Amino acid sequence: MASSGALKDMQENKGDVEMLATIVATSVCLEPMGGFTRPNCPRVSGEVNPLPSADAQPEVQEIWVHLVFTWSGKLFTLDIAESDRVHDLKAVLFSLTNVPPERQKILGLVKGKLPPEDARIGDLNLVSGKKFNLVGTPEGAEIKDPSQLEFLPDVINDLDVDLSTDPVAAAAYVNDQRNKRKVKEATDALRGQVNLINPLRPGKRLLVLDIDYTIVDTKPLTSGALPATECARPGLHDFLTAVYEDYDICIWSQTNWTWLEAKLVELGMIGQGRPYEIAFVLDKSPMFTVFSDLRKDKDGRPYTHHVKALQIIWNLFPQFNAKNTVHVDDLSRNFALNPRNGIKISAYKEAGTESGRADRELRRLSRYLLHIARTSDLQAVDHKEWRKVARNIAG
Repeated sequence: MASSGALKDMQENKGDVEMLATIVATSVCLEPMGGFTRPNCPRVSGEVNPLPSADAQPEVQEIWVHLVFTWSGKLFTLDIAESDRVHDLKAVLFSLTNVPPERQKILGLVKGKLPPEDARIGDLNLVSGKKFNLVGTPEGAEIKDPSQLEFLPDVINDLDVDLSTDPVAAAAYVNDQRNKRKVKEATDALRGQVNLINPLRPGKRLLVLDIDYTIVDTKPLTSGALPATECARPGLHDFLTAVYEDYDICIWSQTNWTWLEAKLVELGMIGQGRPYEIAFVLDKSPMFTVFSDLRKDKDGRPYTHHVKALQIIWNLFPQFNAKNTVHVDDLSRNFALNPRNGIKISAYKEAGTESGRADRELRRLSRYLLHIARTSDLQAVDHKEWRKVARNIAG
């Protein structure tokens, strides 16, 4: 019998436990680059708009269901939590058989048609030891374009959700038992696997920075339509140089490691002796899917999307926490579990055009990040007003 053993620590998709490749970045001391100067203005201390916080809920004991299934003449076993969704079951089946979810035919698990992916396992009324059959053709391990990778979050999808002003919905995300377990699973999978490209510096804040459409126009970069220097958002290196004085920098991308590493090299962000240094990099592996029962899509189904849970970083690097971390992204949904730490900027999709070359978003963001760098609690700042603050600093 081929058995999965205890799958309680398993990620919700294949690749979530991939070891990050080791890269080495050299550091050469250069003269500071022009374009950004530290604004001569008072640091933010009391002039912030406090945001409501969600009350933590007591831990709930997970209930696990033991299942047995047959595929391709072989017998498999798995364990799945009642707080998981059908989406998670399909991800486990994918990890065991390499049959992608869209090809899976699950027979005999429930009477009639299998419920949709957002359905909770606990609502299926399964008994431990339940048997079912899986039919489907496995997928090869060939390398694909990032847009075709299974379980890859859609970095082009314009649907978004902002929880920074909805404390009830935000609390539902944070206190969801499944989401808590996913954070723990992602933390355990990454522990000892995250390569520090450059040492963390005592007393610095942490800037978690997205790549795709945040600091680079991804489409012409991956297609080769434009050179990397033209795909980079204007002022990228000046921005990183300016904020590096106060922030250690983490790059967290929604693509896999192979493509992420290539992007960083092409953009000249690692190994180039820049006046700034990237501390560490995360790919899509620690991201997981969340389901909002309070937010519905146009068809009335729970809103489903991937998240970058900052708690994973805080678990791995305890010197960072909710008070000294900011997350910059062009999609608010990516910081749905940490809405008060998120700073949403406009998506950059105009590389190679006059309007693209006139983009000044990173220049404004630089002023803002330097302005709040001495704030005692970064999550207490209303980051939705960041552009207004940046304009006031500019005078």
